[in-house]
Amino acid sequence: MALPVKQQMLYWGVAAAALLVLLWYLGPVLLPFVVGAAIAYILDPLADRLELLGLPRAAATTVITLVGVLILVVAVAVLIPLLVQQTNALVRAAPDYFAALRGTLTSRFPDLVSEGGLVQTALADLAELIRASGGELAQQVLGYVFGVVNAVVFIVVVPVVAFYLLLDWDNLVARVDEMLPRDHVGRIRRIAADIDATLASFVRGQLTVCLILGTYYSVGLMLVGLQFGLVVGAIAGLITFIPYVGALVGGGLAIGLALFQFWGDWAAIGLVAAIFVAGQFLEGNILTPKLVGESVGLHPVWLLFALSAFGSIYGFVGMLVAVPVAAAMGVVTRHAVSEYKDSLLYRGRGTTDLLPEGTGSSDDA
Repeated sequence: MALPVKQQMLYWGVAAAALLVLLWYLGPVLLPFVVGAAIAYILDPLADRLELLGLPRAAATTVITLVGVLILVVAVAVLIPLLVQQTNALVRAAPDYFAALRGTLTSRFPDLVSEGGLVQTALADLAELIRASGGELAQQVLGYVFGVVNAVVFIVVVPVVAFYLLLDWDNLVARVDEMLPRDHVGRIRRIAADIDATLASFVRGQLTVCLILGTYYSVGLMLVGLQFGLVVGAIAGLITFIPYVGALVGGGLAIGLALFQFWGDWAAIGLVAAIFVAGQFLEGNILTPKLVGESVGLHPVWLLFALSAFGSIYGFVGMLVAVPVAAAMGVVTRHAVSEYKDSLLYRGRGTTDLLPEGTGSSDDA
């Protein structure tokens, strides 16, 4: 006999609360394990394909791990130092850009930027704030990132966790399936399949889109000769998963920098703008339809809320799990709405109100 619904809700509520508390207290410790699990989940389809080609699971996992380590070594040796160098240079140059902007506005629009006016005061305060705290903030952010990335434990644990989880992924899924409550196993499997499809479409697909567009923007801007093109391209690619935001933020930043660097060379400024226009066309018409699809159903506002909420509560680990949790909650919500629409609470006990006026049920005859 199945447990009463209230008792089931109590048990599952306690389990969810315990999980949240565990995430709260063990967030920094869980970081390499969360990253390793995410890597294993993303690479599992590739391992399955290599198995279909005849490689044993262990050999497929080893090949994937070696290639991933090689890519990581190249990134650490080449890309990350260049990215850090450009980021520091951009932070140091920001006050000069604001000073030049204030000078341009003052000379061209003297009425708008009058002495002591609101616009001039705001620009001066912003420039002073960047000059006073911009360098310190950049150093803190970069120090935190590199403190995590360069930590021996992080570097060692993530590949090991990813390797063993990728090796045993199918067995782990089977073990979890065995532990599902038998009364609800069918429904849980359907929900889990929808969650997996959503994550596969969004996380794997959108990660690929972000990587492609980030590379495209960075290479394109650097070929044009834009200073800090690598940083701008990385920013634009990183937030591409929020529709239009990546292009707006990256394009606005790139065009603003191009105006200062190429003022008078309208062809170069036009090329910078054309790079982002072409990127938007590529994303909207080729990359997103092919790699992500249209059935994911994750609204950008919901993603922003999940990132903000989980990031403020659980820090960096929260931001890592925000998108998968948001996707899972979206799937569960859609299933709950579907169940609600099939329930008596929504449909009522009779259908008389759905019949045309002047007709009645068979009981009226």
